[in-house]
Amino acid sequence: MTDESGLHALLKTEVPHSARLWNYLLGGKDNFAADREAAEYALALMPELVQSARANREFLGRAVRFLAADAGIRQFLDIGTGLPTAGNTHEIAQAVAPDSRIVYVDNDPMVLVHARALLTSTPSGATDYIDADLRDTATILRDAQKTLDFTQPVAVILSGILNFIVDDTSADAIVSRLIAAVPPGSYLVISHPTEEVNGPAVRESMRQWNESGAAPITARSREGIAAFCDGLEILPPGVVTCTAWRPDPEHPGITDKVSEFAVVAAKP
Repeated sequence: MTDESGLHALLKTEVPHSARLWNYLLGGKDNFAADREAAEYALALMPELVQSARANREFLGRAVRFLAADAGIRQFLDIGTGLPTAGNTHEIAQAVAPDSRIVYVDNDPMVLVHARALLTSTPSGATDYIDADLRDTATILRDAQKTLDFTQPVAVILSGILNFIVDDTSADAIVSRLIAAVPPGSYLVISHPTEEVNGPAVRESMRQWNESGAAPITARSREGIAAFCDGLEILPPGVVTCTAWRPDPEHPGITDKVSEFAVVAAKP
């Protein structure tokens, strides 16, 4: 059994972690002083950060609901899921189609503990969790096949995770390997920070984050994010700020532009 000091060493509680920082921004309690300090510093520079976090979550919900209800997708591979919160992918998908199968991927020990405890499934569906880094696509694809049938369409979800792959060539290669593994009729869902909205504040907050000792991050342009979808059919309205991706008139949520772009694309 890991003692308290060993657990803190494993979690690297003295270094901000994106999943815990996002948890703090969303009002959660699974975070540490370093995460809160980094979040408050970023908020001082960019007060919209809480809105960005929530808008990103709202986009994910709309995208998953669309895929399950309108596109008929029953399999989801959610990489970089972060800490469980309200409106998780399996909850949204299985509310539409109880037989949906969802595999979550993350590499933070705290996420692993919470995922195993909270990410439960309907009786007719399935959920699973893979402890892996996005860069390790071989492990992700091998272990995901224990739950998902890769002869049938899969929605690959990369929400707020490609920004941790700062090299464009490496990021492109990762997305290409994931999409090559799924059949026609599959989908790619991406949300990603950008400097095209509130640029100076985004640049400064990212500079501070990258100097904190945490995993470095980068922003990308609309064109850079669209490039991940080369060979795919980008669905309307294209690459847009999260709040502009098919907003629900009955539940508008956050409507202001935020510094997170979103896109959904289909594999023909």
